[in-house]
Formats: sequence, structure tokens, C-alpha cells
Amino acid sequence: MVKTRFGKTDLNVSSLGFGAAEIGYLKPEREQAERVMNLLLDEGVNVIDTAATYETSEEIIGQAIMHRKAEFALISKCGQKLAGVEGEAWSPGLIAKTIDRSLSRLRVDALDVMLLHTCDEATLRKGEALGALVKARQAGKVKFIGYSGDNQAAAYAATLPEVAVIETSISIADQANIDIVLPVARKYDVGVLAKRPIANAAWKKTAEQRGFYGAYAQPYVDRLAKMNLDLGSLGFTLAPELAWPELALRFTLSQTGVNSAIIGTTNPENVGRNLEFARKGPLPRETVQKIRAVFRAAQSGESWPGLQ
Repeated sequence: MVKTRFGKTDLNVSSLGFGAAEIGYLKPEREQAERVMNLLLDEGVNVIDTAATYETSEEIIGQAIMHRKAEFALISKCGQKLAGVEGEAWSPGLIAKTIDRSLSRLRVDALDVMLLHTCDEATLRKGEALGALVKARQAGKVKFIGYSGDNQAAAYAATLPEVAVIETSISIADQANIDIVLPVARKYDVGVLAKRPIANAAWKKTAEQRGFYGAYAQPYVDRLAKMNLDLGSLGFTLAPELAWPELALRFTLSQTGVNSAIIGTTNPENVGRNLEFARKGPLPRETVQKIRAVFRAAQSGESWPGLQ
């Protein structure tokens, strides 16, 4: 698995990462979740991304793979209101308690990266939330800090000297942050994690999505339908169930400045496919340009912002 320098951190990260939301929300058997994560680690994937709000995700990671902690960078997110944790959303008190809870659930003394979890730009500008992360870094509880979010808030976050990492949405159906966030991240040497790189499998019918992902994926489904991409004209002749995820993942990995694209799955078979797609590397430049042009045309005079 190809690894690249992760902005101004001292980390090198694999082009494919694991997003652990699904193992928290979809409640797979613990043995299945453990198998997925260990398979990824065996294949050289060294980014594990979770969040305090992903239900049991942090606990599962702590139980399943922390004996292999030396093999991966561990990333979590905080700031949103949590049941059982006192304090208002984005307050220093709540952030401090959430970080301590995450350390306990993940069974570590320090996180490699802790991100503010999608607060608005006004909250960022007040400085208290980010200041709480700085304090945690000074206390040795986190090594690097940053922001997870989209659009102008993420672009602003990337300019802040304390911010070393940005996590933002980039996919075939969600391209705004390619123009808004990536240039700023490159300028300020900020590491970039691309979330939802396969656009929540927007080529599927929403009824085929598991759990709450049906409604969650709907904006992506609507956008991709308007784009009306033709796989054949883009050079993809495989069966659609294979061609779409390859096209989507490789499109995201083609964007200059993206260090790692975070895939969430509970299916070991999908792990193997995603590894194969990622190892093929970026799409041809002309294919990327076609997809970008189709996205711009499909907006029909509207502006499609990065999806939260």
C-alpha cells in the first residue's frame, strides 16, 4: 500500500484508510468487525478513523486491534453533544471530557489525531473549541489536531497554524471541496483525509442501503442521477457493481492533496476489492476532467456545496 507524507504531521499514511462509522452504527458481529480491521492492517492500511459519536465504534476498535497500535495512525473526532457527557456542544469542558472518554474506550494513552467534528465556521473563529484541543495536545493526550468538515469552514480551518489535518468530503458526487478546501490545505501543508470517497454507493437504489444509510445517501443518489455518467465512455467495461466503486474511489484518489481516502465497510469481500482499486492508482487525467465537467454541468446553474 502506497504511503505519503501526511502534511505537517510526522506521519506517513496509506492511500486507503478505514472509516469506522459503520462498525458502530450497523452493529456487525464483533468477530466480523475484527476480521475486517485486521485484514486491512495485514495489507498495509495504516489509517483508522472513528469518532466519539459513532456509537460503539471506539470500543470495538479498542478491543479488536489495539494490540497492533504500532501499525496504524488512530484518528477520532469530538465536540458534538454526547449522551452521558456533561457540557454544551463545542465547549472546552465537553471536549476535554470527550477526549478522556475516547482514550478510555480506545485503550490508549494518546491519540495520533483528534479533530473537531463539523462545527460551523463561527464556532471555529471563537477559538474556544480549537483551544481545548490545543490544551489536550499540550497535556500529551493527542499528538496532532485538526478539523472535520466541509466548504468554507474547512477552508478557514486549514489556514490556522494549530491545524495539522483536515477531513473533508470528496467524491464523484461531491466535488466542491476539491476547489474550496484542497488548494488551501496544500498552501498550508495540511494533511487531508477524504471522507465518503465512494459517495455512499450512490449508484445503488436507496432501498438497498443498510440501516439509516438509505436516507443518508439520498443527496448523493440524486446528484449522481443528474450527472448521468456513462461508464463505457469513461473506459469502464466491468459489471456496474464493480465499475462504480472503482471509478469512485480512484476519482477521489486522483485529487492532488488527498493523502488518504477513508472507506467504511463491514464486509471482508469489499476490503479486498477496495484494496485492489486503490492499488491501481489515480484515473487518467482526461477521465478526471470528464467527470469534473459533468459535475459542473449537472448543477444547472445551482451550486452544489460539500455535503455534511
